[in-house]
Amino acid sequence: MNAAIGGRFGTVYTHTNHAHTGINTMNNTPKRWIAPARAFVSAATLTAVGCLFSSVAVAQQSMNELFNAFDITEAQVLEQLVVINNNPGTQTARNDLKTHLEMTATMDSHEMMAAGMDHGDAMEGLTGPYSELEVEARVALIEGLRGQATDDDVLAAIENSAPINQHTAAVFKRGRGFENQLYTIYTDNSVTNKQAAVAAAIEEYLSDDRHSVSLEPKNSTYLVSHPHAGAFKAGFPRLSGLLWSNQWMRLAAIEAVILEQLDSEFAGGIDTALERYWNKVGSAGGMTMFPAPTELPMAPAISPNLYSQSEQAAVILDNLNILQAIVADILAYPNLDERGVIIDQLIGEYTNKESNLSNTNDYLLFALRSGIYNQGGPAVGALMQSERNRSRADMNMQHTMIMSSPQ
Repeated sequence: MNAAIGGRFGTVYTHTNHAHTGINTMNNTPKRWIAPARAFVSAATLTAVGCLFSSVAVAQQSMNELFNAFDITEAQVLEQLVVINNNPGTQTARNDLKTHLEMTATMDSHEMMAAGMDHGDAMEGLTGPYSELEVEARVALIEGLRGQATDDDVLAAIENSAPINQHTAAVFKRGRGFENQLYTIYTDNSVTNKQAAVAAAIEEYLSDDRHSVSLEPKNSTYLVSHPHAGAFKAGFPRLSGLLWSNQWMRLAAIEAVILEQLDSEFAGGIDTALERYWNKVGSAGGMTMFPAPTELPMAPAISPNLYSQSEQAAVILDNLNILQAIVADILAYPNLDERGVIIDQLIGEYTNKESNLSNTNDYLLFALRSGIYNQGGPAVGALMQSERNRSRADMNMQHTMIMSSPQ
């Protein structure tokens, strides 16, 4: 299993076209709950790092190294959430954020919009409660994305991630190994029967029941209705935008590979996807030419051809990414006790193959409702503005539901 962890995908591709990028934003959040921490990064530093990612540097980095860097970045993002939450200087900001989250949890979408707190794609700013500390963390993470990470580096980063225990790390490692295997199948020309190979990969993945997620969709609305929902995006808009841009890239990679095999018109889609990805990453402070995902990217929206060829593989990837997003919410939620116990319960839920399952229609509705644009846009193709006007959290759901766990 470990040998499959590194280089989650290997090359990057895309599917329907869209040239937009950027980092998650929070400028519609009332300023009263924003308590900036000390400035750690000078304007000169941000300017210098903001001019990052020259075409030469990106070309020198292999796709295997890039996806290895994604794995490491994910582990480091979780660590940074804990570091910033434990910083004594963020106590006031944490208190204000907790008040904000508790207030919005009891409001429906209309009340949030009336209060100027809509979390849809109208967000334009990047101000979060830990702005300067978050910028400092993002500078280091972006530098890591440009590095030449090995498979051993990936294993070490996941296994040594302080916020998660060994069981959670094993679930993440096995999931990333499955993603890597999927990409290898679609890029290996010697594999002539892709669907059979994917089916075999799924069977092998599920052979370790304790460390694999369900191949049927979990109750997807749990992402926006669990007790700590929204903490990652509200508290860390720059880091959530970065993490979701990485996840967009992984899905776009598979989509572009499949498209290239189906139609020569899509040859070279990887170059388009890479350009869009680095535009989403943008500067160290999170400023970009186009908005990054403000909603967690999901396979039916970003990699519809993967979903068409293997619904089960797509669902596994979405369950894994939703699981990680909820772990990030738990670690980002301010002043929360016993995070480890809560994460253990969550892991137990997502590795349970029988409870809290969703039907296909509900899963697709959830995956597509917020729109492709909000999830980062198509991999190759044109979509320059949102085709939706609300986020998943605004799917006619009363926010009073958010504080109760699914049965």
